[in-house]
Amino acid sequence: MQPQKRRPTKEELAAANGRTLPDIVAPNLKVLFCGINPGLYTAVVGHHFARPGNRFWPTMHAAGFTPRLYLPEEESELLDLGFGITNVVDRATANAAELSAAELKEGAFKLEEKVIGYQPQVLALLGISAYRVAFGKATAGIGIQEQTIGNTKLWVLPNPSGLNAHFPPRKLAEVYQELRLFVETLE
Repeated sequence: MQPQKRRPTKEELAAANGRTLPDIVAPNLKVLFCGINPGLYTAVVGHHFARPGNRFWPTMHAAGFTPRLYLPEEESELLDLGFGITNVVDRATANAAELSAAELKEGAFKLEEKVIGYQPQVLALLGISAYRVAFGKATAGIGIQEQTIGNTKLWVLPNPSGLNAHFPPRKLAEVYQELRLFVETLE
């Protein structure tokens, strides 16, 4: 059993507004997972998808991307599996609704540059609404997209936030597993 971690204080969370997190990235990954932007909790603790209730790590395991349930502080171990993490917008906010359309579009431009530089096989964007705004694809759906960035395929996945009631854990894992099975065909 894991020891209980100290939760950040309100003051620590407020001070994290606008902070950034380093990407977990390397050239030629199988999948570069791309969140919308870091939350304040994540910015305080310094690890991606760290907020209790975020379902990224359990979903990664349930979908077969990881051999066991990883903890957020083990995020760099994803690189050994051929996976990485980045965000559309680097700055931390209390929630993604604080991001303007212009900020999401600017983030998409920077993300495209990053993808061209690192050349992952797939860029998996975690959040359909943010993808639609950032990339100007108002009718995009979940799954593989027609759009590519260089040779990198784009795949949109549901946001793993615990607030995403449209995708309960089992359904979320099934949708992520579709990406994993697709990536296996690329190897």
